[in-house]
Amino acid sequence: MRTPPLRCASLLIAGLVLAGCASKTTSPAQYSGFLSSYEGLQSTRTASGATVLRWVDPGFEIARYSHVIYQPVRFHPEPHASERISQQTLQALLDYTNQRLSAAAFSRLQPAAVAAGPGTLAFRGAVTGVQTSTQGLKPYEVVPVALLMAGAMTAAGERDQNSELYLEAELIDTASGRPVLRVVRKGLGRALSNDKQALSLDDFKPVIDELTEDLLRFQ
Repeated sequence: MRTPPLRCASLLIAGLVLAGCASKTTSPAQYSGFLSSYEGLQSTRTASGATVLRWVDPGFEIARYSHVIYQPVRFHPEPHASERISQQTLQALLDYTNQRLSAAAFSRLQPAAVAAGPGTLAFRGAVTGVQTSTQGLKPYEVVPVALLMAGAMTAAGERDQNSELYLEAELIDTASGRPVLRVVRKGLGRALSNDKQALSLDDFKPVIDELTEDLLRFQ
């Protein structure tokens, strides 16, 4: 029995849409250039259950370190405010990120009294992207009529959207000057109702809180 042409086309479209659903990790095309290198990054599950791209020097043991130099997280590249995300929200996002991450870092290691030395790590990190993306089709929508309706909603900006936050960070052994850990991370914030809804700090707090939890639990 042959599958009707409309059914075939619908299944093809559905497959393409579902294949294009938001990835849980950052793609190489989205690397910002902030890190000293992106070689050796591998998909890894963190303590909180998040999937990240990470490289760790085989000889790195955090227990060997007692101090840390915390370089405040910054934007890279510098973002521009828009109707959907204000300059105030961007600054609040950066402030909250630094507040949470610095507190987590100093709860594990003492602030370094000197710029470099044995047993001292330097942390450097950046928020490399803040964006939204239209959510992929849900399984129950993969039928001919619903596909057409979903497409119309996408064009009209009425579909739910994901809020996405991209971060990159590395730890450097200050005695050798060499990185011992690199992380590229993509986090999903709160869902937005449409492509007109403005972003707020609250949309991204869960992402930063999850990152903080992983920093506290990293072995």
